[in-house]
Order: sequence, then C-alpha cells, then structure tokens
Amino acid sequence: MNTSAIISLISNIREKANRFIIQEMAEHDIKGLVPSHGDILYALFQRDALTMTDLAKTIDRDKSTVTALVDKLIGLGYVLKIKETADNRVSFVKLTDRGRALKPALDAISGKLLDQAYRDISAAERQCLIELLSKIQRNF
Repeated sequence: MNTSAIISLISNIREKANRFIIQEMAEHDIKGLVPSHGDILYALFQRDALTMTDLAKTIDRDKSTVTALVDKLIGLGYVLKIKETADNRVSFVKLTDRGRALKPALDAISGKLLDQAYRDISAAERQCLIELLSKIQRNF
C-alpha cells in the first residue's frame, strides 16, 4: 500500500463526501447551501447563539471565511446576525425558525453519509480510524 498518498486519499474522500451531501440536499429540496454551511448550522444546532469569533474557532475556519458563509446563510433566511448591545463590535449568529427547520433533513443526510462512509468497517476499525485521523489533524 502506498502510504505517501494519504493527503490525496483524504482529499478524494472529502470530494466524494461533498458530492454525496450535495446530491442528498437536492433530494431533500434544500437549495442554496453547500457542504461547508453544514459546519455552521451544526454548531448553531448545539448552541443557541455564537459570536462570529467563537463560530470561527468552533468550526476551525478563519473569520473571513465564516463571514462569507454566514452572509450567505443570512441571505437564505437560515440565520441572523445580532449586534451585542454592550459592545457594538461583537456580533452573534443565531438560527432562524427556517434554519432550525433544516435540522431533521441535515441529520438524515449526516446519518446516511456516515452509513456510506462506514459500510463494511467494524466498530473497532472505526475507533482506530478516528484515533489515527485525529493524530494526523493534530500534526497540523
């Protein structure tokens, strides 16, 4: 096995997973979203509201990328940005009712994606895979 192809392999998996997600979103009639919006939506499903800074840290993206993604979600009516009353420089991002309504479909897509990814992989292999990929992630 060619162990030097690890980054290429990870990149290929990401590309195929993104295509899978896009296809599933189309089947659920979810329009305008791209897979990277999912990180933001899932972070907001977990917490009521997050500052832009906290959101960037949570999803491990730079603030300018998060700003562009959030602006698109605002335009689609899935989130809104609220200025902090005590400090006008701080903005919170919060799900709208329309954004919260995405959760069941996104959960279903996520479950289907995981089923596809882990097909024919034992629980022990899954655990080992997560541990190894986490080590690689920490190397960066």
